[in-house]
Amino acid sequence: ECWAVDVTHRPTFKAIVTFFPKLTEQQRSGNLMDHLVSMMEKYSSKLEKTIESRTFELQKEKILTEELLYSMLPRPVAQSLKHGIGVEPQSYDKVTIYFSDIVGFTSLSSDSTPMQIVTFLDDLYRMFDQIIKGYDVYKVETIGDAYMVVSGLPEKNELRHAGEIASMSLELIDKTQNEFKIAHRPQQLLELRVGLHTGPVMAGVVGLSMPRYCLFGDTVNTAARMESNGAANRIHISSACRTALEDLGGYVMETRGLVEMKGKGQQITHWLNNATHKAIKRRKTIRESMAPLLQKPGEYQRMSQSSFRLSYTDDSEPAVPRRCDPPMSLSERQRFMLDRERCASISSLKSEVMVLTRSGGQRGLTALCSAGSLDKLPPSLLRRNLNNRNGAGGVGTAIM
Repeated sequence: ECWAVDVTHRPTFKAIVTFFPKLTEQQRSGNLMDHLVSMMEKYSSKLEKTIESRTFELQKEKILTEELLYSMLPRPVAQSLKHGIGVEPQSYDKVTIYFSDIVGFTSLSSDSTPMQIVTFLDDLYRMFDQIIKGYDVYKVETIGDAYMVVSGLPEKNELRHAGEIASMSLELIDKTQNEFKIAHRPQQLLELRVGLHTGPVMAGVVGLSMPRYCLFGDTVNTAARMESNGAANRIHISSACRTALEDLGGYVMETRGLVEMKGKGQQITHWLNNATHKAIKRRKTIRESMAPLLQKPGEYQRMSQSSFRLSYTDDSEPAVPRRCDPPMSLSERQRFMLDRERCASISSLKSEVMVLTRSGGQRGLTALCSAGSLDKLPPSLLRRNLNNRNGAGGVGTAIM
């Protein structure tokens, strides 16, 4: 009761003085200090459970915060900002940009309720987001039915950027045609119009309250023009993108011909039709980082011990390291916390136990050691010395 967090629940000094003589009568067999140490052990055990529970809650909130940050910025950029490293705008010589929108989305919106449209887009983009996790790409933004993805930044991947986007585009078209169903119109087939272009861009973080990783340059405009001048369920690519895919190999393309594009004049464009066995394949994705939050605390703890360890480091280092170090066993951590909390509790109880010697309970008590030397005495040795000094005479021991 003296250790209650709420001060209103703690007993008064008068109640303590009245209680100790009764406790002395009950502990004449020489187990008074054993009882106090036992109480401290129970307190330290309860404190450890509280720390574990709070650590789990903190880790869960940290994961949610990081996922929110990674949804707005590429992971390398977000890591730099977390560690206080400024992110300067950077130019990239070669990247490939993907644009797509839904054919007939305006008419579909006019014949549907707002909730139906939101549900439809949510289902579609969930499928898109799951697919692109298997490729080295970054989703720049979604505006209504428009979907924009880029490969080749912020981490350069040499010539693979065109292949990553091309393979991703083919899979998105395939899944949209063969697997995706509009919830409120299951009989209606969804059609995508896709455009790709390869070229140089500038990229950087824009905004303070809501930072976004934005792309600038004519390559972005050209990719948007390739999409708007495309056809349903076809992948419309520029000559620069075709050259990059031919250098990489593994893709089947055909020339479309001259196409009049706004602000560009007539341009020779091409269709991306298929991929061969040499094309870039989708990589297997790891379990989503939010999945452990759906587990029970015990299951989450076992999962966290097998995959990562909690790091007691300064703020300049990530709390969850990428490398999988061997976790500290629970028994070792328990022993460490138990010894530390026990020593701290004994030290804090020096002045409180003095009340015992002033309240008439000093009869039958023997001094063990001075307060100064008590801090240096290990808890295990303290218990052993207490038992040895008590012996068969049933003499209690007090801290002087």
